[in-house]
Amino acid sequence: MTILQAEVDKSEKVSRVVARVRERVPPKDAAGAEELTRRLYGSVTPEDVLATDEDDLVGAACSLWSLAARRTPGEARVRVFNPTLDEDGWETPHTVVEVVNDDMPFLVSSVTAEIGRRESGLHLVLHPVLSVRRDARGKRLEVVERGAEGSVAESYMHLEVDQETDPRRLAELEGALEEVLVAVRRVVGDWAPMRQRIAEVVAGLAEQPPPLPADELAEGREFLDWLADNHFTFLGYREYDLVEEEGKSYLRIVPGTGLGLLRVVRDDSERRGASPLPRGVAAFLRRRELLIVSKTYARSPVHRPVAMDYIAVRTFDASGKVRGERRFLGLFSSAAYQRSLSSVPLLRLKVRRLLDRLGFDPRGHNARTLRHLLDTFPRDELFQLSDDELAEIGLGILRLQERERVALFVRKDPFERFVSALVYVPRDRYSTRLRRRIERLLGRAFDGSVTSFSTQVGDAPLARAHFIFQTRPGGVPRYDVHALEAEVALLASTWEDRLRDALVRAHGEEAGLAQLRRYADAFPLAYREAVDADEALLDIEAIEEVAAGGGGLATRVYRPRGAAGNEVRFKVFHPAPVRPLSELLPLLEDMGLQVVWEVPYEVAPPGGGSVWIRDFLLASGDQVEIDLSAAQEAFRQAFARVWRGELESDGFNRLVVAAGLDWREVTVLRAYGRYLRQIGIAFSQDYMAATLARNPKTARHLVALFQARFDPALADAERAERIDATQKSLRRSLQQVANLDEDRILRRFLNLMHATLRTNYFQYGADGGPKPYLAFKLDSKTVRRLPKPAPLYEIWVYSPRVEAIHLRGGKVARGGIRWSDRQMDFRTEILGLLK
Repeated sequence: MTILQAEVDKSEKVSRVVARVRERVPPKDAAGAEELTRRLYGSVTPEDVLATDEDDLVGAACSLWSLAARRTPGEARVRVFNPTLDEDGWETPHTVVEVVNDDMPFLVSSVTAEIGRRESGLHLVLHPVLSVRRDARGKRLEVVERGAEGSVAESYMHLEVDQETDPRRLAELEGALEEVLVAVRRVVGDWAPMRQRIAEVVAGLAEQPPPLPADELAEGREFLDWLADNHFTFLGYREYDLVEEEGKSYLRIVPGTGLGLLRVVRDDSERRGASPLPRGVAAFLRRRELLIVSKTYARSPVHRPVAMDYIAVRTFDASGKVRGERRFLGLFSSAAYQRSLSSVPLLRLKVRRLLDRLGFDPRGHNARTLRHLLDTFPRDELFQLSDDELAEIGLGILRLQERERVALFVRKDPFERFVSALVYVPRDRYSTRLRRRIERLLGRAFDGSVTSFSTQVGDAPLARAHFIFQTRPGGVPRYDVHALEAEVALLASTWEDRLRDALVRAHGEEAGLAQLRRYADAFPLAYREAVDADEALLDIEAIEEVAAGGGGLATRVYRPRGAAGNEVRFKVFHPAPVRPLSELLPLLEDMGLQVVWEVPYEVAPPGGGSVWIRDFLLASGDQVEIDLSAAQEAFRQAFARVWRGELESDGFNRLVVAAGLDWREVTVLRAYGRYLRQIGIAFSQDYMAATLARNPKTARHLVALFQARFDPALADAERAERIDATQKSLRRSLQQVANLDEDRILRRFLNLMHATLRTNYFQYGADGGPKPYLAFKLDSKTVRRLPKPAPLYEIWVYSPRVEAIHLRGGKVARGGIRWSDRQMDFRTEILGLLK
């Protein structure tokens, strides 16, 4: 459908709607209802009219016409409802807002702003204006030509917003809109008196100038004239007296001076006038300056929903002492923000004084650059900054042009109602996510909530964010701008930046940058989002360890700050291909740890094979706190040997974490456990391992007894002393075992310790490491473990009666004799030795 055809179709549909509306109203109202309907839908796009059911168009027009049937002068009629077919004869998927009021400025902008403040979406705004004659009681007589004698211009509004069915919230919206319309009426009604007040102020400054510098007075008068020349939307006016009583200062309202929004004195204003001013605020108000340009903490209910500006003109007594102020409340117009600084009174004087203070040649490069920067500076800030604040911020911004970096400038309102923060960050770093993170950081520092923010991202290397935080007078915490700036810089830095700093700090600039070139792009995005640069530095060291070992294994065990005592993080580094999780879970579970979650990352540095990082969160299965300092290194060594197949994976490995034993000490207990199992003890290997893990103190004492008896480095006296002390500790710990089966198992391990004559545990091979097998001699009996090529136990038993019995993997043989032939004799002999 062409645009012209759509317009034709719309016109025909509106004509049908008009005809139906005329049929639904009394004949005397037909002409007026037709006029409303045509103007109501005249500005609606053809698409919207053609897409809406004809019954609904008729119903909406008749509903608004009905609402306006009676309205007394000065009254606003407001209705918020959800029309239904049953009750109203028409419907819409949205909530409908209808307003009939005297036509005046700011109506539509103020109503839509209040709806937006409630975060309700606005779907349709229709706003025809009619000239209407009414009788003395407000009954509508007729719709007439605009400007006809005895007529009043009336605003008709039909709005559709997000549907709301809660009657309480519908009533709240209706009441809020009525309050907004009252505020609009007060502002518009007092518009001329407020302009008259500013003219009186300007005239008074000329006739009776206060004792201030001539240039300040002249600039002040021009600024006030400039405001009145459509650069300021006047919303309120009031006069105040600054009085001193009993050494305390008070700012009190002069009765009867209020206009516009300040016509009515609110309770909180009266309370503030009755309370003494804080010393700093009183000192600020008594400064011998003509003007105060600042912001209120309240948003304007009229025109634009932003924090209102106020212009205070100080009044002085004959001695030059400040005695009060004449306050104008309002909003700077859009023209005030668009004018060059050189054409704005007060601001041009500030810039001139700034250049003089900094010693810049007005025609020089620095002066031109600074003027350009200030032209794009938030205009509200320029009005409110003192000369000292402007000098500090202006020079700081000028220096920013020399190099891209993060900068923070903070200004606290003299009345502590808000804190203004300007943040500059490199343009390519700026994002909505970063802005929100900075907002949260500064909000905590100022103990305030952000009421407005603006951003500027253009062609310049730096992006700018401006925040206004509402604060509580007297409740703004102390803050360090430099420390906050460093925190903002950290938020704005990229992961690569932080990695660079960490590498250079750890290895020096040359080596650090070399590693940065190797690893800057090696880590996947998921890793960068989850892992900070300092931790990545440690991971890189582990990756290098894997590479240096020819494709071996590296591990890290640590507890992050804030983690529970029964949790640890465990990272496994190994070359590709990735090892299935199903292979790793049993190894970790055998060590008494549950895998809460695992995240794998593939790191692929250029020119080298990829390395997998397996990041585990582990928790103790019994929720007991893990003593990381005692078990960290032992856990890493034990896992590495299990990974390489050099150590068996079974329940005995739980003793590494539970008892803090290393892998060789665990092997001693495993060998004794296997020996007990093979000579026919009634308990399974898993149950014996679990018993030792549930009694970690006893397990440590057993190992300590073994070491005390056989460590060749001990002198006889020291050996005897250690054995005696360990056996006493063992007796105490065994007395605390409540379970009879566990007590029996632990005492059998103790029996074996005493039955052992010698061992090769303390012998080392040519490479300086322990022997590749573990052997014990038990009263002419020897237990031998051979870990390679597979972790199988071989136990040789020598006795006068049995020449040789070889146990391997549960099978027993003696020459040609099977186990069953000698079972009873063998068990009787071995168990007898252990009694």
